[in-house]
Amino acid sequence: MTTKTTSARPAAGPREESRRRPPASSATTVGRPGFAWALPAAVFFALFAIAPLIMVAVLSFMSWDGLGSPEFVGTDNWSRLMDDPVMLKSIWLTLLLTVLGVVVQTPLSIVLGVWAAGYQRNRAVLSVIYFIPLLLSATAVSVLWRALLDPNFGIPAEATWLFGDGNLFGEQATAIGVLAFVSTWQFTPFHTLIYQGAARAVPQVLYQAAEIDGAGRYRQFFHITLPQLRNSMITSMILMIVGGLTTFETVLILTQGGPGTDTTISAYYMYDKAFKGFDFGTGSAIALALVVAATVISLIVVRVSGYDKMRSSMEGVS
Repeated sequence: MTTKTTSARPAAGPREESRRRPPASSATTVGRPGFAWALPAAVFFALFAIAPLIMVAVLSFMSWDGLGSPEFVGTDNWSRLMDDPVMLKSIWLTLLLTVLGVVVQTPLSIVLGVWAAGYQRNRAVLSVIYFIPLLLSATAVSVLWRALLDPNFGIPAEATWLFGDGNLFGEQATAIGVLAFVSTWQFTPFHTLIYQGAARAVPQVLYQAAEIDGAGRYRQFFHITLPQLRNSMITSMILMIVGGLTTFETVLILTQGGPGTDTTISAYYMYDKAFKGFDFGTGSAIALALVVAATVISLIVVRVSGYDKMRSSMEGVS
């Protein structure tokens, strides 16, 4: 009979333990970068965003024509704005154009974004053509459509059977319609790009499971694609709201607030007060009100939608 003896494995020494374990510093170096990496951007943001905003806030309580010394007038600028019928009308027009932008651009961007995320024939060529307005500035787009819609030499002059007298900027309804159309033509490609990226990130296993269960394209779109686009939809809507509240170049070039004050939105009224009327105190008050309104509305959307507690839409999908 033979006996087999086993010897206990000696405990690992300090050198062997150090070889097996990764250095403690590696766990700390992998993660968020230090504050020094964000310092240049923070300084840039402070100089060109925070500091001007503070100056505008201070100037909103001053009376200044741009030449002399500012004079403190307290809340007089704010009191005049509350009693100004043009200001109240501009707020309503700003909200109207913002709502029109969200209502029209959101479904259009979703449909086009989901389509562009597919693999259809000639999709790449058509997508490139469609995204061309995204490469142009708001000023260039406004100048282009101002020429195309000119009542004397543009498209309306050649198609009087459709546009009547051709002066689309002569009435409030048609002028607002032109502003909404031009904004949609320019900014829908941007939001389409957001939805395109989000649609491509949807796991294909969800569609495969739906096909096995007998779900068609429409049911897949409403029960899989749309829920997966929820976070992107909230982001897109916030950008639309902020963009709608701060629209300026389109109104300046296309309508200049006319006819009369029928398209004078708040951002254009700020320009009219400050740089045409040389009332920089009132103009600063309007600018500060727009910043506060855009911030509050964005926070409300984030809070109501639960975007601040966002979790990955792909959680649980392997």
